[in-house]
Amino acid sequence: MKLTLENLKEAGAFTGAPVEKEITWKQGETEYTATVYVRPLSYQAAVNDLRAIYGKTDGVAGRIAASICDEHGKQVFTAEDITDGPIVKGEDGKPMLGGDGLPQRTGGALDGNLTMALLQVIGEVNNPGKPKTSAS
Repeated sequence: MKLTLENLKEAGAFTGAPVEKEITWKQGETEYTATVYVRPLSYQAAVNDLRAIYGKTDGVAGRIAASICDEHGKQVFTAEDITDGPIVKGEDGKPMLGGDGLPQRTGGALDGNLTMALLQVIGEVNNPGKPKTSAS
C-alpha cells in the first residue's frame, strides 16, 4: 500500500468521532455523575506526551487535555486548567490579567477523584476490552 491520504482514510488511520462516556466521582460525601466525550488517542496526545518528556507540560494533565473534548471533538481543557485551575474572567467575560500580564487562574488543581475518573474513561476508550475498575 502506498502512503496516501486516501489510503490512510480507508485504513482508519485518523481518529474517529469522540466517544460518549459517563463518569462518576466523589468530592467529599457528594457523588457526581457527568457525561464526557473522549477523543481516541491522536496526534495531539503524542504532541502532549513529547511536551511532557521535555518538561514543557504535566504528562497527566496533557493527556486529559488532549483526550477530553466536547461532542464535536473540540478541546475543553488545557493542561494549565487542570493543574492551576480555570482562568478567572471579569464581568465582561474577558480574562483578568495579573501583575505579570498573564491571565489569573483560580489557583486550584482538578479534584483527584475526578482526575482518576477521567483517566479511567480515557483508558477504556483507548484500550477496549480491558476490565473496568471503580473510581471513588
